Amino acid sequence: MKSWGIFLAGVLAAALAAGCTSEPGPDQAAAAPARTAAAAPATPSAPTARMIPAVLTVEHEVDVLAEHDGEVIELAADEGSKAEAGGVLARLDDRQVEAALEQARADLKISEYNVKYNEAELHANQARLERAQLMFKEGLGSKADLDTAEFMAKGSAYDLESWKAKVDKCRAEVKSLEIDVQKTRVRAPFGGVVSRRYVRQGDVVMKGTKCFRLSQLSPLLVEFQVPETDAHKPAADQPVRGTLMSDPNRSFDARITRVGPVVDAASGSYDVTAALVNPAPELKPGMAVRITWPAPSSSSPRP
Repeated sequence: MKSWGIFLAGVLAAALAAGCTSEPGPDQAAAAPARTAAAAPATPSAPTARMIPAVLTVEHEVDVLAEHDGEVIELAADEGSKAEAGGVLARLDDRQVEAALEQARADLKISEYNVKYNEAELHANQARLERAQLMFKEGLGSKADLDTAEFMAKGSAYDLESWKAKVDKCRAEVKSLEIDVQKTRVRAPFGGVVSRRYVRQGDVVMKGTKCFRLSQLSPLLVEFQVPETDAHKPAADQPVRGTLMSDPNRSFDARITRVGPVVDAASGSYDVTAALVNPAPELKPGMAVRITWPAPSSSSPRP
């Protein structure tokens, strides 16, 4: 019995010890809130701005092509030259076309003279026909004379129509050759600046050969792509901030003028076009830039 009492006393002492140690210690109390905070869901952050590479461009920039075969006999513009709409940039050898045009004009004159001659002949033959008809009616002329007069009148009418058709054909040929003469002039399709010259005086070019590149210098535009999943959606007249890749300290402002209506399936993005606001003179089409999207809410003055 004495040993059994000692065993019970030991069990009670172990239970009291366990009850005392169940209270959290200082370290355990500090760790509990930390674990609770770590388990809380993270708050979504605002969309961050991204840097999108782009290139400065203009609305109109084309390669001006030769519209006729020939040798370049005159250059009226060079790189950096300003050109008016319709202004001549170069002239091709037009001697052969001019000769053909002169011949066509001479043929037209001959045809016009023949029309006048046949009009007079028709008038005379119609008068003969009227006399023959009158004489046949009065019994003073034969049927053969009447038939001959009718034949001559109809023949003159057919000849006149034939020469009138010849006149129309000659006029069309003259007009076509006049157009060919104009095609020997390489002209600017719009006003701008010659950014590149591909030909030299003395070169023999074929129809479709690139001769010049013509660019408008304004309005200066920048085109870039925005992912369709981007939380910040572009809209017309929104501001855009850009910087030059060659000098990140030089920036410019622009405003969105167009948002593409479709999403490119390959990139998942749509095109956005913005027009620069009062661009600095040193900004030129073709310069590489970076666009900050979305633009900063408050932009500092451009350096």
